[in-house]
Amino acid sequence: MAVNIRKGDKVKVIAGKDKGKTGVVLRSIDAGKRYVVEGVNMVKKHVKPNPNIGQEGGVVLKEASIHCSNVMILNPVSNKRDRVKYKMTEQDGKQKKVRCFVSNDEMIDV
Repeated sequence: MAVNIRKGDKVKVIAGKDKGKTGVVLRSIDAGKRYVVEGVNMVKKHVKPNPNIGQEGGVVLKEASIHCSNVMILNPVSNKRDRVKYKMTEQDGKQKKVRCFVSNDEMIDV
């Protein structure tokens, strides 16, 4: 299965309580079905103190995962959300598959 969004991509949330927010993908979970996006889908987690590692107890804000259908990659040229397509290019005499934006054919993987 081809993964359209990867770690480090800037995405825009298109559905849910954080609709309209943008952020960078921190990690991918469950083979690209869920993403943890920086500053999006913040939840409160109650943490017990652990003196062995010097961890204080309390309520911590952290990012929860968001489903892949609720995010789209952000095109930096138009600053709008976009879809991803794959294109074959030649680099060093070899064919290489690269990700491109659908709207303007700009390569994502440079």
